[in-house]
Amino acid sequence: MSKVGAFQHDPVPIGEIAEPPFVRLPDVAVLFESRAERFRELSAQHELAPFLRLLSDISFCQHQLQDGLPEVDLPTDDDRERARVYGMPPLDRSRFTADAAFDVTLDRLLQSASSIEMPDAAKSALLRVTKANAEARVTMARAVLANEIPVEEFADHVFVAAALQVHFARLASKLNAKKLVPVGDGVCPACGGAPVASMVVGWRGAHGARYCMCSLCATQWHYVRIKCTLCSSTKGISYREIEGGDGTVLAETCESCRGYVKILHQHKNPGLDPVADDVASLGLDLLLREDDYRRGSLNFFLLGY
Repeated sequence: MSKVGAFQHDPVPIGEIAEPPFVRLPDVAVLFESRAERFRELSAQHELAPFLRLLSDISFCQHQLQDGLPEVDLPTDDDRERARVYGMPPLDRSRFTADAAFDVTLDRLLQSASSIEMPDAAKSALLRVTKANAEARVTMARAVLANEIPVEEFADHVFVAAALQVHFARLASKLNAKKLVPVGDGVCPACGGAPVASMVVGWRGAHGARYCMCSLCATQWHYVRIKCTLCSSTKGISYREIEGGDGTVLAETCESCRGYVKILHQHKNPGLDPVADDVASLGLDLLLREDDYRRGSLNFFLLGY
């Protein structure tokens, strides 16, 4: 097995960025389709090929099910303004209640996923969620949003989480990016979710800036580089990659909290996807675990890691 090696991070391009926008909202028209394509691309000659192909299929289901969905209901103008004033995310996960938009989203995902080739354990999990009544489904959704998923039910909750990703990405896409404010290190300013990874981007007006992507709603928010996304420490930050890597998918480790979150150099490879490339680089997680680092990010396709 390859060893983890230190990586020399690219220098921060001081002077090249005036003031990157704080937030980039998700584009639901392309988000899940692009992710599905990236999973499929990564599956070629990968030791996790069957798993990556399964996740590609689920991601494509997330894309296809959106046609004709009921409109999502944002919090009221007053609630969103109150959240802004008090430095809180406007999409309050703790107040989630199922509505027509979410119910149809989950139903469509379950129906579409039933045609996917998957292992028997995944089929059983899908069947359990499909047969669950409305109350049980809401309970599962709230468990996902509270990050309190029972270990023995990880597989069941993956399908619910996939529907929630679509639902919350649609909600986030309708927010006013200019009215979102920082709510804390490692916390999505739109929904309060944890990051799945961070990226050094190559966008016009933000080239070389680092953005975190929310694991739930896919909102991206600016976060300064060489700073721990978990504890905000700027001391003892280092970058690790698997030996022989191409320098585009790294783990940013912190000696202060002994945690890490992956950082993707998307400006070098625009095709990188935070969710897909996080899964495909699972070997890096396993090696860092041997060095007693804890994974600080959240990926609903990697529950338990």
